[in-house]
Amino acid sequence: MNSLIRSTARCLRAGAAVYLPRQADGRVLAASARLLCAAADLQKDLGNMVKKDKVVVFMKGTPAQPMCGFSNAVVQILRMHGVDDYAAYNVLEDQDLREGVKVFSNWPTIPQVYFNGEFVGGCDILLQMHQNGDLVEELKKLGIHSALLETEKESK
Repeated sequence: MNSLIRSTARCLRAGAAVYLPRQADGRVLAASARLLCAAADLQKDLGNMVKKDKVVVFMKGTPAQPMCGFSNAVVQILRMHGVDDYAAYNVLEDQDLREGVKVFSNWPTIPQVYFNGEFVGGCDILLQMHQNGDLVEELKKLGIHSALLETEKESK
């Protein structure tokens, strides 16, 4: 029981909202407390992951081998802009990561794109930003010069 109290206290210090289901006799279910703590740890880890690199993508597959059309579209958009240096996390390798990132961003779908630790959106949002020119501006804020600007200069 002491380990349960310690792990619950650690979760609370990490900022987790802890609800501890109880058995019929009033005892706390230890497994539930451990699951809640693991979820809180994952949310903290995700916060660190999205801040570690300027551009972070949670996707199905890898940039070299996307495993869905939406993830492939995000990779292609970034590639068009010359963004090759970004962190990509394959959610198909880890079910906890796949579900955890949806909770973290409050966004139900994969892929998910982050710039400087801030959630940008999924494939549809990135595509819209690409089409209306906002992506060039957002990349500029990150200190990334879009390759499309060079292409435009060369065509003139």
